[in-house]
Amino acid sequence: MTKTLVAGVGNIFLSDDGFGVEVVRRLAGRPVPEGVTVADYGIRGIHLAYELLEGYDRLILIDAISRGGRPGDIEVLVPADVPATGAIPDAHGMDPLSVFGYLAAIGGDPVPTLIVGCEPASLEDDIGLSEPVERAVDEAVEVVLDLLREHSASSSGRIGAMAHVSGDLST
Repeated sequence: MTKTLVAGVGNIFLSDDGFGVEVVRRLAGRPVPEGVTVADYGIRGIHLAYELLEGYDRLILIDAISRGGRPGDIEVLVPADVPATGAIPDAHGMDPLSVFGYLAAIGGDPVPTLIVGCEPASLEDDIGLSEPVERAVDEAVEVVLDLLREHSASSSGRIGAMAHVSGDLST
């Protein structure tokens, strides 16, 4: 059986940066396939890196990611190049590439990763999601559930064609 970690990340005090946290909160009450763990990591990048040492076969990371689209747009991304910098993730922020680099620095193997990203409208100091991002949360829940179903139904574990992204995925 494969082990999949679905991790919501982001800072709930920076408006739409709390997107990933809200998506996993709503996923928590939904049935998921066996071997799937759904968890809120918020801004705890170091904790996420150490959790990935527990032998996960796949990571679905949910985050607000600015890519120049319309607020509320959902994309499924695959990081094409993850530099193994070994940088320690900032204790007050969540930069996925720093988490992956730190994982490599502490002896962890790369984990195949999909990122379910949402274009934010605002990353300003505020609690609560903007209207377009709030509307996108349920869509993102369905995207994650579809990815989990496709993976469990596929004997090869291939998820189909996804956009490849490299570079800065921080919010």
